[in-house]
Amino acid sequence: MGDRKKIAAIITEYRPGSHAVAIVTKFLKGFPTDGGLLAPRVDLVSMYVDQFPEQDLSRRLSEEHGVPIYNSIVKALTLGGKDLVVDGVLLIGEHGDYAWNEKDQHLFPRKYFMEQICGVFATSGRSVPVFNDKHLSYSWADAKWMYDRATHLDVPFMAGSSFATCWRNPWLEHELETPIEEALVIGFSGLDIYGFHAIDALQCMVERRVGGETGVFAVTCLEGDVVWRAAHEGTWSIELSRAASNAIEKKPDGPMEDHAENPVAFLIEYSDGLKATVLMLTGYVVDFSYAARLGNEVLSSEFYLKPGPPHPHFSYLCMNIEEMFLTGKPQYPVERTLLASGILEAAMDSRYQGGIRLETPHLDVSYQSYDIPPHRPAARRPEGASLVPFEETQDD
Repeated sequence: MGDRKKIAAIITEYRPGSHAVAIVTKFLKGFPTDGGLLAPRVDLVSMYVDQFPEQDLSRRLSEEHGVPIYNSIVKALTLGGKDLVVDGVLLIGEHGDYAWNEKDQHLFPRKYFMEQICGVFATSGRSVPVFNDKHLSYSWADAKWMYDRATHLDVPFMAGSSFATCWRNPWLEHELETPIEEALVIGFSGLDIYGFHAIDALQCMVERRVGGETGVFAVTCLEGDVVWRAAHEGTWSIELSRAASNAIEKKPDGPMEDHAENPVAFLIEYSDGLKATVLMLTGYVVDFSYAARLGNEVLSSEFYLKPGPPHPHFSYLCMNIEEMFLTGKPQYPVERTLLASGILEAAMDSRYQGGIRLETPHLDVSYQSYDIPPHRPAARRPEGASLVPFEETQDD
């Protein structure tokens, strides 16, 4: 392996359709991109896998690629020794047989994994870059602990989903200091699992507004017919919802109200006065889109995720993670994910408490967006022919 960086993957489960397949497999087999299949510039050298379901893929891939599976996070980071040996860590705490709480949050052990990782850093006297898949935690206290601990140990830290680096149609990327007056995202599916994706899509766009990110003052979650009543009362923008809907190519005929049987709206009030809405419209769409008002102009775009293996919309995220492993510098601010984690928890709390408006003084997360990440896709959604596929699993 020479001087190539050595990477450890800490995984909840590795099965068809899991995020371990979408991310870790690319560090084994390559990144499918618009220009072809690109070989990794780092080496995956160890895995820790928390659960082994019936369709487990980790053992087969371990044998095929010569990557050992260790029985603890500590051993995966030290390669069976006592001190840190690896140069970067993939923390993939998504999917697995873990409990749900009464608020419909899936209790993935990301904070516990991060504690173990940071424990090795602290006792070894040095830190290496860490990428955490999706939101930091279902709990704001745990998410903030992860952020603070990484800051204290000087850990180069990235987190989040593939939305900030996936295809868009038409291509839309706000310039820094864009005067965004109001924004809206349409999404679908479970509020915990896909609600984060919708918030992540929103946040990677609105953080580029004038003054940068200022934090969130209050969050409200509406559910059912009250969502449509709130629109007609002017609580959220029907104009922006239509613009975002128009950007989605695959949707049924007729108004969204006729198809989304149980709509959900996250109403987000930012500290600088920006108002944003996340509409979760299961039954109406199976895609995500964004719209924003800039003065007299309304812009919109679809976030395009190409379904099925080889999950190429993760490629550009993975390439930016790899860039952090190589340079030691995060390619976008982890504060984006910290804030998105807190917004999602507040929305789930509001829903659990009957849709009340919750003030969120703890979400005073201010930061400046970076320049565009170095690895991003072609401007438009792909037709598919330019993507180089490979068989990731036997079943998926």
